[in-house]
Amino acid sequence: MLRLLLVIIWILIIMVILGIPALLIFGLIGLFDRDLEHRLAQRYVLVIVGGITFLAGEKIIPLGLENIPEGEGVLFISNHRSLFDIFSAYRFFKGPTSCISKIEWKRIPILRQFMDTIRTVYLDRSNVRAGLKSTAEAEELLKKEVSIWVCPEGTRSQKPDLLPFHEGSFRAAFQTGRRIVPFTLTHTDDLFEQHKPWIRPATVTIAFGKPIETAGLNKEERKALIADVARQIQESYNTLQ
Repeated sequence: MLRLLLVIIWILIIMVILGIPALLIFGLIGLFDRDLEHRLAQRYVLVIVGGITFLAGEKIIPLGLENIPEGEGVLFISNHRSLFDIFSAYRFFKGPTSCISKIEWKRIPILRQFMDTIRTVYLDRSNVRAGLKSTAEAEELLKKEVSIWVCPEGTRSQKPDLLPFHEGSFRAAFQTGRRIVPFTLTHTDDLFEQHKPWIRPATVTIAFGKPIETAGLNKEERKALIADVARQIQESYNTLQ
C-alpha cells in the first residue's frame, strides 16, 4: 500500500502542482517551435516515469540497446502487458518519440495535455474514418523523423501468448518506408496487474530487436513481415520468462 501512495503523491506533485506550470511553458514554446516543445516535454515525461518506476521498486534489465537507431524516425512495435509498459520503456527511445494510444486516454485532463506535448496519435478503432486520419498523422510524424511506438495487440493482456496483431498498426511504416524496431516487455504486469490495486517491486526485462526494413514491400511481403514481427516478439517473450 505504501508504494501505491508514494506513486500517487509523486504523480500529484509532478503532473499537477509542477506539471500545470510546465505545460503552460511548453505551450508558449510550442507557439514558436513545436519540435523544441516536444523535446523539452519528452524530458519532463522521463522525469515523471523515472519517479514512478523508482517508487514502485522496479528494476529494469535492458537488452539490445545497440539496436535502437539514432537520427531517424522508426516505428517501435511491442507486446502490451501493463500500464507500466510506458513507464518502463519510454526512457530508452533515442530522439523525439510519440505513441499511438487509444482515444479513451484523451478524456483525462492534464494527462491529455502531456500526451499532446509529445504528439500522441489517438486511435478510435470504432471509427474507420478516424482510424485513417490517425494513420495519416503517424505518417507525417515519421516523415519528420519522430519515432512512434504502437502495441498492435490493441489492448493489455497477461496471457503467455500474444493477441493477434492489428495490421493497421504497421501501415504508417509501410507507407513511409521507415524501419520497424520490435521489442519485448516481460513482467511489467508483476508490478500492478497481478495484484491490483497494489504496487509491488518486480524485475522487468526489455529486449530490443534489430531494425527491419519496410521499403518496397508488396502486399504479401507486408503480411509476412507482420507475422514475422509477431513471431519474433513471442519467441523473445518465451525465452525471457
